[in-house]
Amino acid sequence: MGRLAGKVAIITGASQGIGAATAQRFAEEGAQVVLAARRLDALEAQCAAIAAAGGEAMAVATDIADESAVANLVQSCCEAYGGIDVVVNNAVLARPGLISQADSDTWRSNFTVSLDGALFLMREAYPALSASSGAVVNVASVCALLGTPGMAAYSAAKAGMLALSRNAAIEWGKQQVRVNSVIPGVFLTPPTEGLMPDEASQAATARSVPIGRIGDPVECANAILFLASDEASYITGAELVVDGGRTAELNTGTASFE
Repeated sequence: MGRLAGKVAIITGASQGIGAATAQRFAEEGAQVVLAARRLDALEAQCAAIAAAGGEAMAVATDIADESAVANLVQSCCEAYGGIDVVVNNAVLARPGLISQADSDTWRSNFTVSLDGALFLMREAYPALSASSGAVVNVASVCALLGTPGMAAYSAAKAGMLALSRNAAIEWGKQQVRVNSVIPGVFLTPPTEGLMPDEASQAATARSVPIGRIGDPVECANAILFLASDEASYITGAELVVDGGRTAELNTGTASFE
């Protein structure tokens, strides 16, 4: 029996990267997984891979920033599997821009998926989650903890997700619904590969991480799996950083004891 045997999970942003890795790990641990993202073809490819490995998955094309689409996602999941035990809010939209040049549309667009979409799904799934004493895992970012040039809006949205998670943990505790956050550092996903397109840039990034390498998406998926499972039954309102030690370091640029 797997750690999520008999559980039903919705995972957003599941067509690639951390979301896809999480869907695969959940299915390996016995969950029935509902994969959500905008591209149906990419979702179906992930579902086919899960099915080939003996798991059970369903794809629901969803714009997580659209409230009616999110309501349809929850309804489709409940009709297919009878309820919801786990929600993983992983979908993200990041549009960079300097604060001095910020325009309203670009600023707000960073919130529509990362924060608004998470709220919509949590709200719609709450009745089913409260009936099952379920769990929510929200995927934030180290950008919520540290400043990054050009990423103010994205950082603010992810910091907002941490605040949303803490408040939901307090509000939903009496219903035994646990809400936690995972805070990833740098992982080799399609979006980050676009920022590090060559070996030199990837090597430079790896050197900036105390553990000496870029993370594999499955390593973040394993952290999400733990928080979603009954092994974390007394953990709620927590923030689990998964970044190879990057945010643990204060680098002055001068001191060295090696």
